[in-house]
Amino acid sequence: MVRAASPRIAVLLPCFNEEAAIAATVRGFRDALAGATVYVYDNNSCDRTRQVAAEAGAVVRSEKQQGKGNVVRRMFADVDADVYVMADGDLTYDPAAAPAMVEMLLADQLDMVVGTRRHEVKDAYRGGHVLGNRVFTGLLSGLFGRSFSDIFSGYRVFSRRFVKSFPVLSAGFEIETEMSVHALELRMPVGEVETSYAARPEGSHSKLSTYGDGWRILKTIGTLYRVERPALFYGAIGALLVVVAILLAIPLVRTYMETGLVPRFPTAILVTGMIIIAVLCVFAGLILDTVTRGRREVRRLAYLSLAAPGEP
Repeated sequence: MVRAASPRIAVLLPCFNEEAAIAATVRGFRDALAGATVYVYDNNSCDRTRQVAAEAGAVVRSEKQQGKGNVVRRMFADVDADVYVMADGDLTYDPAAAPAMVEMLLADQLDMVVGTRRHEVKDAYRGGHVLGNRVFTGLLSGLFGRSFSDIFSGYRVFSRRFVKSFPVLSAGFEIETEMSVHALELRMPVGEVETSYAARPEGSHSKLSTYGDGWRILKTIGTLYRVERPALFYGAIGALLVVVAILLAIPLVRTYMETGLVPRFPTAILVTGMIIIAVLCVFAGLILDTVTRGRREVRRLAYLSLAAPGEP
């Protein structure tokens, strides 16, 4: 149960054409978190999502820029609360799990609690999504040293200092990946709670494209790794160039040792150019690493300027 002296809790529901599910979702979170304000952010729905959400008791607002990342950026900027609960408005996430997630956040003074999905209904989770989740979760762990059990879960509880220090840059479904990397890079205290994941109700359809959004998520992970770990990123490119240059240079060196000549002059020029570019990559990575460290310090200071969850 949530503490007696409950902080201000905001439930954030990004929605797009969820007329079939939004009323039940709003009522579920209002029942689970008494006193919480439920916000529905409509993202250009062409059905009755806005009207149905308002009738169910939600505060309804709009975001015209299409994409979940754009909606999250708007929600985090507009809503002022102590604890933020974010879920999709399609009734796939269990509102009854929210009190336990909020309690964990407050009791352990965490900054993010992720609701890891447990799907008991076959239609709740497409096979391609299961495989993609495992692959991307492992990739994130390999690149950043650690990860979450379910990096794509849209069911999360945040502290105020997470929300107000998070510079949302993503536009679409890659937003969950960006959230995870933000928490990992700032070494925030985080937790996970296993929650049930249900099939969508009739009339509700997934907006996630397995291949299109999967490619965007892969590019986002690569971009975040380049930005957050430039020394390793550019150092790896430099090391690869050096290895290729050495392999190309071995025959040249053998010929020179035997005859004193360099008959393949273009190859020698290519090898020299690759070594120069490799050195430039290494130095570029070192310089950008210094810049990244400074940016990370600024983000950390912005994060620390706000009180921890549960503190006055």
